Amino acid sequence: MWVRDRLDGLWRDEDFTSWYPRDGRPGLAPAQLATVSVLQFLLGLSDRDAAEAVRCRIDFKYALCLELDDPGFHHSVLSDFRERLLQDGRADQLLDLALARLKEAGLVRERTTQRTDSTHVLAAVRDLTRLELVTEAVRATLEETARTAGHLLAGLVDEDWGRRYGRPVRLGKNPTRPKTRILAAGEDACRLLEHLHRHGPGYRPGPQAEALRRVVVQNYYRDAAGYHPPLRQSSRPTTLRLVTSVTGTSLPGRDSPPT
Repeated sequence: MWVRDRLDGLWRDEDFTSWYPRDGRPGLAPAQLATVSVLQFLLGLSDRDAAEAVRCRIDFKYALCLELDDPGFHHSVLSDFRERLLQDGRADQLLDLALARLKEAGLVRERTTQRTDSTHVLAAVRDLTRLELVTEAVRATLEETARTAGHLLAGLVDEDWGRRYGRPVRLGKNPTRPKTRILAAGEDACRLLEHLHRHGPGYRPGPQAEALRRVVVQNYYRDAAGYHPPLRQSSRPTTLRLVTSVTGTSLPGRDSPPT
């Protein structure tokens, strides 16, 4: 709505003059097709769905400056537009035009300095890798337990757990607070292991539960304040005793921290 109200669209038809021949029957407004392509990408729509949205959805019509009774266009037009877009670096040209106009309208800030030193980048990658590893390990253990002894999850798994582990982890392009999510996943992992140990006499954990225990041993230590990513110092042996006692088994050869 901001783009439509402040700019009257990201592009103008004059920006596409060189894309089409001068003679022949006039086609659809290329500025509108470009806007539809952007909305199509953002919403993950097929060509047919995007064309149907132009015909039926009020928000699409508003963004494209169309009348409410506008019939739209055939979906094959989008494929033809993309073929033209791929020629001669036109996509980059459109992006530059859109960014320039968005900056003029105050909708996009000037680029700030971004750290690119290797230590910072590797630290960020480490956090995201650990977050995905722990979250997926918890999810796999929950699914395994639900298949083999679903009654053991009663009193532990609630709606919040369903939101966090009901589907494969999605970090996104810019995951928010990865360290906070790592700590929360660690707390959940240890609660799950302890719950299975307390409430499942005679229940033998499966391979996914054993994998989760190893993940916790390798990625967390515990002090009076709770669970943390490993400092790999004097608190490490305490961690091993705590976590291995959850399932009543030991981890031979794991008394020293991994490198």
